Amino acid sequence: MVATILRELQRRNVIRAALLYVTGVWALAQGIAALGPSLGTPEGATRWFLIAAAIGFPFWLAFAWFYELTPEGIRRESEVDADKSILKATGRRLDFLIIGVLAVAVVLLLTDRLVRRDTAGTPPPVIAEKSIAVLPLLNESGDANALYFSDGLSETFIDALSQFPGLKVIARASSFQFRNSKEPVAVIGGKLGVAHLLEGSVQRAGDAVRISAELISVKDGTAIWSEHYDRPYKDLFKLQDEITNAVATSLKSKLLGGSSAPPSQSERPPSGNLDAYNVYLEGSFYSHRQTLEDQRKAVVAFNTAVELDPDYAAAWARLSTAELNVVLNSGSSAALTQVLPQAREHAEKAVALAPDLALAHNGLGNVFNYESNWSGAEAQFRRAAQLAPGLAGAKTNLANMTATLGRPKEAVALLQQALKLDPLRSNVYLNLASYLMPLGRLDEAETAVRNAIALLPDGTDFYETLSEIDILRGNARAALADAQQEPPGLYHDVAVTLALQIGTDRAAADATLKTLIAKYSQDGPYQIAETYGLRKEADNMFKWLEHARAAQDPGLQSLLSDPFILLYRHDPRFGKLCEELKLPVPKD
Repeated sequence: MVATILRELQRRNVIRAALLYVTGVWALAQGIAALGPSLGTPEGATRWFLIAAAIGFPFWLAFAWFYELTPEGIRRESEVDADKSILKATGRRLDFLIIGVLAVAVVLLLTDRLVRRDTAGTPPPVIAEKSIAVLPLLNESGDANALYFSDGLSETFIDALSQFPGLKVIARASSFQFRNSKEPVAVIGGKLGVAHLLEGSVQRAGDAVRISAELISVKDGTAIWSEHYDRPYKDLFKLQDEITNAVATSLKSKLLGGSSAPPSQSERPPSGNLDAYNVYLEGSFYSHRQTLEDQRKAVVAFNTAVELDPDYAAAWARLSTAELNVVLNSGSSAALTQVLPQAREHAEKAVALAPDLALAHNGLGNVFNYESNWSGAEAQFRRAAQLAPGLAGAKTNLANMTATLGRPKEAVALLQQALKLDPLRSNVYLNLASYLMPLGRLDEAETAVRNAIALLPDGTDFYETLSEIDILRGNARAALADAQQEPPGLYHDVAVTLALQIGTDRAAADATLKTLIAKYSQDGPYQIAETYGLRKEADNMFKWLEHARAAQDPGLQSLLSDPFILLYRHDPRFGKLCEELKLPVPKD
């Protein structure tokens, strides 16, 4: 019986047809996987193709059993006379087709492997010649407390050079990671993506200041320009301009093509008050350190700066931001409400004193952000980005605000621009991943998160975000594995809870959610709402979103870019919440 069926399957070429189908599907799958990304095919296209092919396989076999290809066309096998059948000839043609398709599949497979291997070993992209990073100037004053001064001068050169059109200047956060680095200039330049480095040292003694600076070509390590300066401290501003112009002149003849003088975006006091400027540099130094104690020191320093020079716009702007940072680091939402009027007053004063100072608009944008004045914040951040297009921070702030307003695609484009200027910022990569997720660009989101992890292996929220990407892919096992790698704390507990919601252990899913509510009902109502959204429990989700609104949970800024919450964007309660939060109501 079995032998008879096998002979009949062979006679009717069903086995050959099956082999042709399988090899054809394999070849096409290889082609989709290899060429799909460059052609813009949706993520998961290969998987859905294979599912469709599996569904069609039985129909193909049935067709091969019941029908035969004849010179007159396709006919039922039972209707073809034995002496007119060409099944043997058709079988030979099928053999050749199978061999041909197999050859194509093997070529595609080998090509894909070779391309992947070549890509893995490919050197970084060609670095633009019009690019520079300012490394932190060495503090050679013999006083560790004078580090603020050398850092401040370094940042001054970054800000000044970033205003030359066509010149890519790496932001402070990335270039300062190479403080006291022993790595070769070629390695540093490669990591920062620049062709030139500016390095040197600062020595301040009493009323004198000595600065040594050197412009280095990353390609061969040679000095394009170098100079030593000894000046009276009272001539500090002239000295800064002299060095900036010397570097720009050295670059201009080679790179900038005679660019005109850059617009003024100076953080100096217009009055030229060196005492105010010195204490301003001290405040800037503490503000970058981000601890509560340092932010308090920054507030003191900036207050002193504006006392010494009441018309010092940059100091008023930085004072406003530092006041907010003190409250944010203390974790008190009530204190934030109290400090906002004062911070707004100081930021508005900065804008009034210097309407064309990007730093002033950035400060006012920060205030508007915490006041939930989203449109006002966007306008201020956009103005800052227009005034200082070469500064990564302006693009980052604008990107985050456009995402808050439900425009993640625009946010992604802005962050990609910012990363060219600030390539070693782990938090920017994390935000990029968060904005790629609602767009369905999960592979890119994963790459962004892994870049963040590579830069800061012990960072928080990285593996939680990676777990969310796994959840969107429907991979419960990977989601839980990544969630368990998140460091202990809120994000770890949230990640594990979310991951378990798409698994098969419902008891564990319910238990972790119960624990999450018990531990974080005050500090994490938004994350609890996310969990209910994933569970498709809309009523509970909206209940916890209301708790989040009442608690002024900052997570609500993710409302219009959160793929778990956006599932309910057509629910009338979602639109009502957006109106209460002064956010645009999604129209799609």
